[in-house]
Amino acid sequence: MSNQRMLLAGCSAAVLLALAGAAHAAEPDPVAAPDAVDEIVVKARDKAGLIEKQPNDTVFGLDKPLIETPRSASFVSDLTLQRYGIETIDGLTAVSPGTYTASFYGVPGSLNIRGTLAENYFRGFKRVENRGTYSTPIGAAEQIQIVRGPPTPIYGPGKVGGLLNFIPKSGKNEGGYLSEPTGEVTATYGSYNKKNATAQVGLPVAFGDVVGGVYLYGEAEDSHSYYHGIYPKRQTGEISADFDLGNGWSTAMGAMLYHSNGDVQTAGWNRLTQDLIDNGTYITGRDTSLVDSDGNGRLTPSEIGYYPYAAAMYLAYYGFPSTDAKHTLDTGVGTTKLSPRTVYVSKADFSKTNTNTFYWDLAKDLSADSSIKLQLFYDDLENKRFSSYGYPAWFDSQVWEARLTYNIAHDFLDGAVTTKSFVGASYRDFDGRRRESYNSGLIALDRRDLSAGASATDLIGSPFNAGDGVEWENDNRSKWSDLGVFFTSDITIGEKLNLMVGGRYDDYDVTSNDTGYLSYTVAGQQKASKGKWTYTASATYKLPLGLMPYITYAETSSLEMSQAGDIAPGLVNNGTWLSDGDLAETGVKFQWLNGTLVGSLAGYRQNRTQLTGIAGTVTGTRAKGVELEVRYLASEHFSFTFSGNSQHTSVKGPDTSFQYIPAWAAGVSGANGFGGSYVVWSYSSVVGTGDYDYTLIPKSVVSLYGAYTSDDYDWGKVGATLGVTHVTKTSGTIPGAVVYPAYAVANASAYYERGPYTATVNIDNLFDKLYFTPDADTYANLGALPSKGREWRVTLSRKF
Repeated sequence: MSNQRMLLAGCSAAVLLALAGAAHAAEPDPVAAPDAVDEIVVKARDKAGLIEKQPNDTVFGLDKPLIETPRSASFVSDLTLQRYGIETIDGLTAVSPGTYTASFYGVPGSLNIRGTLAENYFRGFKRVENRGTYSTPIGAAEQIQIVRGPPTPIYGPGKVGGLLNFIPKSGKNEGGYLSEPTGEVTATYGSYNKKNATAQVGLPVAFGDVVGGVYLYGEAEDSHSYYHGIYPKRQTGEISADFDLGNGWSTAMGAMLYHSNGDVQTAGWNRLTQDLIDNGTYITGRDTSLVDSDGNGRLTPSEIGYYPYAAAMYLAYYGFPSTDAKHTLDTGVGTTKLSPRTVYVSKADFSKTNTNTFYWDLAKDLSADSSIKLQLFYDDLENKRFSSYGYPAWFDSQVWEARLTYNIAHDFLDGAVTTKSFVGASYRDFDGRRRESYNSGLIALDRRDLSAGASATDLIGSPFNAGDGVEWENDNRSKWSDLGVFFTSDITIGEKLNLMVGGRYDDYDVTSNDTGYLSYTVAGQQKASKGKWTYTASATYKLPLGLMPYITYAETSSLEMSQAGDIAPGLVNNGTWLSDGDLAETGVKFQWLNGTLVGSLAGYRQNRTQLTGIAGTVTGTRAKGVELEVRYLASEHFSFTFSGNSQHTSVKGPDTSFQYIPAWAAGVSGANGFGGSYVVWSYSSVVGTGDYDYTLIPKSVVSLYGAYTSDDYDWGKVGATLGVTHVTKTSGTIPGAVVYPAYAVANASAYYERGPYTATVNIDNLFDKLYFTPDADTYANLGALPSKGREWRVTLSRKF
């Protein structure tokens, strides 16, 4: 099905939903309906937490209902996460258009929004970078907010593309603070020995003039995995406290601590061929020319070749075939069928992560129309990991930020013009260290025969093992600070026209020094300072029939950070550490049937940069697309969501990044090249000097979900959710790359609730569909992750 047909199908689905509702709805037009009726209808029907009715400040920093916000965004409540069975950020594709994510080695750390990786925020503060270091926890969230486009000026500088904002559970609700204790405990067991338990409790607080609420959440998981050899263990603890101190003062504070052991990165399947993807036929064989002579169970530099340049492992491709005896498979060469549960992993692989996040707010209402708020934020990350094809890493990063904001509102011309504005200042400080090893070429993704498993001649030594002789080839200590001032104004004229303008100025200071054994970057400490303006402007007009067209334009500037949040000294030296981006977006929001059918249709064009290749080259991208989102509460029993997009992303040429290429692209047959690796120093030598399509992201993703909830009976009530997501084909980026066919995957869940007890059954990949997501970044043309097969889980919960 073409992209155009899929979008037409999506639009038709939305129209049919609207017509179905209109056929049985006798309610008046929403423009004329009283707010009370709107609220009663929506609250009575919204059994899956789909409709966001409360004003929210995520998109622009000023309280504004999402339906009136001139930007494409999706809010996902904890109830929706539960009803739709969403456990990781990859599942958000079901409810948010444009969020399909290629495999970052099997670890769902960041969303891919509009063709490029998004940034993670916590209550509006940017966290330390997490591309695929650890699985971003979402169980502790009260709401997940996905904004497509740049962050609001109050959030700080950020890239065009999008962001994910995590809102923790708290002692506040729509009506204010908790009025009585509340809590819940859950226990989950599922396929592949999945085990998970959560406990949460909220307590009201009242003493003297102080009222508020405290909320605690804890989660522990100890599971096996669909993939052989991967056993994730994770623990999350969260506490929040919100208080009204009286006399206009209020405060909020909290923390989230996270530990994981087992978020092992995997390339999935190696030795890619079209026959492997289409039929599961895998080329077997080993190379025995390299020997584990010291018997330590892995290949060390002295056994591979001369160090620091491992000529036995990789060959540079200069436009003509090149072979090496140490690349040739010489034992057990043949074919076999490969199970999708068998992926690239070994007992030597590990990943250990600790993060600590803290926040504190202090606010004062100065008058009915003005207030001031001081906010402090801290986040840190430590991760040690090793992938046995030859990639070790050790990240240790901390960031803190202080933000002071003054809000004020005004009425002009007897209320014909109203404004809500804020001005403020912020200071952000980062200190991090990134240690990695890959520059010597001690990497060979295709060397391992997955059908036979890991062996001593395809496990590569590591700097975590002192006797291996492998050094930290990159050891970058990076510090940077950002002193910024910002403003935003929300101007409403005649209750119909709404204008929003905002901007910020940032003054950066950056210092980086890479003392690695083989860093391939400029030597010595590198320093740079620079100031930069960014801005955003939007306009919305309320038309009859619940239509609100809008237009947005933004220009942004942001830091080019590596995986640990640091800035490479080479970028500081050549001036590419700070990059520009821009967004033009137009769309229409709609709200019909007394607010029970809401949606957004948006078209965008954006330019932004990304850091690519292990050498850290800044590459430009162009993207354009159309997105449609519809949420419909058809009755008190049925609700539906539709999410769909059509997009095209291209990389601006020439792409001069360092990249690994498959053996066949160097003119070498698989059996003669799988024992080592082939590289190009500049990717333009393979894809040409012009732009090329970023085919790791599908051109269209469409999701349609329906949910049912019964009435309450003496015996309890039941509910069910069924949905399907269709994804168009993807492929590697090299000419003639392996193509991954389009697919559709269905998910289902059902629950039974009686009194405080609930039993829920979830089935993911209901029809056991096999599909593939290509790897990201440097190894995108060498590996792909097969999908998880059908998985089930049962959750028992009790509320109190």
